[in-house]
Amino acid sequence: MPRVGLNRERVVAVALEVVDAGGRTGFADLTLAAVAAEAGVSTPSLYKHVASLADLRRAVAVHAVGELVRRTSRATVGRSGPDAIRSLGHAMRDYAKAHPGRYAALQVAADPDDPADAELAAAGADAVGVLAAVLRGAGAPDDRLVDAVRILRSAVHGFVTLELDLGFRLPEDLDTTFDTLLDVVILGLAAVNTSQDDLSPSGAPS
Repeated sequence: MPRVGLNRERVVAVALEVVDAGGRTGFADLTLAAVAAEAGVSTPSLYKHVASLADLRRAVAVHAVGELVRRTSRATVGRSGPDAIRSLGHAMRDYAKAHPGRYAALQVAADPDDPADAELAAAGADAVGVLAAVLRGAGAPDDRLVDAVRILRSAVHGFVTLELDLGFRLPEDLDTTFDTLLDVVILGLAAVNTSQDDLSPSGAPS
């Protein structure tokens, strides 16, 4: 049966359901036909609410980024230093495990030169802002902040991607390994945060 009161917001909500149902590849496999079928309408009917599949994918990505921002913000409020980094990492992993399809949508980077990507760019800036605030609170200097954000994001994303793709088959506990990964990242970031003034020109301690 057609869904009552179909509008852009509802179309995006249905698309999110389709993405969730598709699991790890739900976002990559998203089509207007699948959303129309789930909504109980013809595919052309969707064009009253979304301009194209790219438009719908962008809207799904914006929604997913907003969800992650809210989760990571809640997880890190009132925390600082290594404790905040650990909470941030766990919030990111938990979201990926709960919504693997939406997590894939998070990897869509906005084109800064495309006005259609303005909302996605703003959402992405909010997400990076949460990471930056946590890392700045942990001592990352402003001139190394982008490095620190990339390091943390890459470490968590790499682990999560392998986990979702069933890349870890040994029996040892994954939660323990993830906690160890965060410990290694925290130690590594502490080294990155070391002021260059503490090093001699040769790179040896002065």
